[in-house]
Parts: sequence; structure tokens; C-alpha cells
Amino acid sequence: MKRPQRRVALGSLIGAGLLLTACGSDTGGSPSSSTNPGGAGITCSSGSLTAAGSTAQQNAMAQWIKDYLNKCSGANINYGGGGSGQGVQQFTDGKVDFAGSDFPLAAGAEQQGADARCKAGPAINIPMVGGPIAVGYNVPGVTKPLNLSASNLAKIFTGKITKWNDGAIAQDNPGVALPALGIQTFHRSDGSGTTYNFTNYLAHDAKADWTFGADKNWTAPGGQGAKGSQGVAQGVKSTAGGIGYFELSFATQSQIPYAAVGNAEGKFVSLTQDNAVKFLSYAKVAGTGSDLKLDFDYATTDASAYPNLLVTYEIVCSKGNPADKIPLLKNFLGYAASPAGQQELPAQGYISLPDNLRQQVQQAVNSLG
Repeated sequence: MKRPQRRVALGSLIGAGLLLTACGSDTGGSPSSSTNPGGAGITCSSGSLTAAGSTAQQNAMAQWIKDYLNKCSGANINYGGGGSGQGVQQFTDGKVDFAGSDFPLAAGAEQQGADARCKAGPAINIPMVGGPIAVGYNVPGVTKPLNLSASNLAKIFTGKITKWNDGAIAQDNPGVALPALGIQTFHRSDGSGTTYNFTNYLAHDAKADWTFGADKNWTAPGGQGAKGSQGVAQGVKSTAGGIGYFELSFATQSQIPYAAVGNAEGKFVSLTQDNAVKFLSYAKVAGTGSDLKLDFDYATTDASAYPNLLVTYEIVCSKGNPADKIPLLKNFLGYAASPAGQQELPAQGYISLPDNLRQQVQQAVNSLG
């Protein structure tokens, strides 16, 4: 039997975000669901979804939407970027069906506003994408990966260490010929979950040297701001002496070397997929019910746990979703949380959720109403 023809259009990953749409023979007014045996982990539904938010997870969303639409006709899924804060606001305003955010809903007004939008149940945080944050640098003549402790990173990004051959850096990198080159730091100029998670790492593992807390907006003095992780990576790439923080995928795409960073005990941990997954495996669920907000264990002394990490949450109504959208919402997010969906992440520069957390995520998605 011939499969019905489908057209898939992929909007480019520029500006506000991306648009992926599939059209087919089952685009009738009411959504329908059927298990598609040709797509592992995918159950097809017709209907449409609109989402926005985190740009950190945009490549993951692009892949998942492409997978889903290649297997399912009659679905229309639009994911626009715009950043975590903008996505959460659009969700609260009822403009999108779910939002991607690199930090959970804040207690108080933000949570209350999201809950009010949902009406029948609270808004919840569902972790879906894990992403290690690389500390990339441009130090000419240095070919061996550098070790940078949390304390030294805090001093570098607050302007207390200004030269690459500073004694504190040299002590952690024996045998490395460090140049007497000025350090130029780059940080995000826009509100960012990457900034929030990087500063959260410093606030926990470099308490004495980082006094600015964790914030989505950069609050330390000095340095150069750049828009988006791409802008920070470009700044580092083009500036001798540059250093910045961005998701691993930006480091690999731009061939920027990145450091092993210090953990709470001062041991240096290399950024590898396995080490990032190990750190995520120590995270504890701090939310209640189907809310899976996580607390990272920055105090871990496990030398195989890379402590500089972010998780992107899908912000969604636990109850009160429009009845005509529930099947597609559950089936699309269910695919993202499935083993097949999570296996797509490493090739995109992310990490798959540890299986115990992934199973909790699937249960939370299945409970949406």
C-alpha cells in the first residue's frame, strides 16, 4: 500500500526560530492518534502545536520535529527560539502550547502567572535536554587542554586574574608554557539560561571568589557582552586571549578548545559525554507530583562528574491543556523522552537523560491532561 504523500518544510535556524510543518491526508478537524510501526517511539497524532523559548535546545527540537513529521502526516509543529525568558512569558500569555527554558519556573510571581494560565492544574517543569557548558579559550601556542579551577574561573571572569601566565593558572597547568597575554572575557549580553547555569556552578564551587550569585543576566563587572552563545563563541574564536562559556556544540562547531574545570573538591574534570551524564545522574528532583524541577549536586566530589551543566525544561500545563491538542502534545513530547528520541541528542552536542530520570519524564508526559 502506498504511503500518502507528505511535504515537510524546514525553516532555517535564524532569527526568531524554526518552523517545521507536515501536511497529509489526515488533516481533518479533529486530531487522531495511531501507533506508527515505522518510527520507533513515535505515536502519530494530527493537530498543531506552537512552542518557543530556549535556543540552547533548538537543534534538539529541530531533530525531534523532523523525526516526528517524517513519520506522521497531519501534524503541524512550530518551535520558535527567542530565549528562555521570552518563551516562558509567551507561555504565561497563552501564546504557545509549551515553552523551552534553561531554568525552572521561579517560585512566586512567575510560577503563579503560569499556573493561572493553566487554570485546571499547575504549570510544571519537565527536563528534556541535557547540555554541558564548555569553557572555551583562545590561547595561541597552547595545545594541551587547560585545567581551570572554579576559583580561577571566578577570578578570571571578575577581572582579578588578567594574564594567562598568572601564577594561579600556571600552578594548575604544570609543564604548559603559558604566554604573558592579556585575558579577554566574553559573556552573554542577553538574558540566558546558559549564564544562569554557569554562574550557578561558580556560586556553588567558588563561593569565596564569586559573590554575584546565579542569574540569567550577567552581573559581574568587566568583560565583553555578546548576543547568544554563537556571539560569545565568535568573540572567543576571533580574539587572542579570549575566554567564554557556551554549549558544547558551539565549541565543537567552531573548533574552540575547552578546559577541564574544577569540581567542589578542586579536582579537574574533563568535558566528555559520559562525565556530563554522570553529573546529571546525581541531580535530585525538587518538584512535587509531576513537576520534575531538578537540584544539581554541585557538592559532589566525583572526579568523573562534569559540574558545569544545564538542563532545558519543557514548561507545560499539567492539566487544562486544550482537548484537541492533548494527543499531539503527549505523543510529541513522549517521543522526545523515549529511548529513540534521547538517542538523537549526542550527535547534536547534547547528552541523553539518565534512564531513571528519563522514565520519570515519560511518566510526567503521560499524565498531561
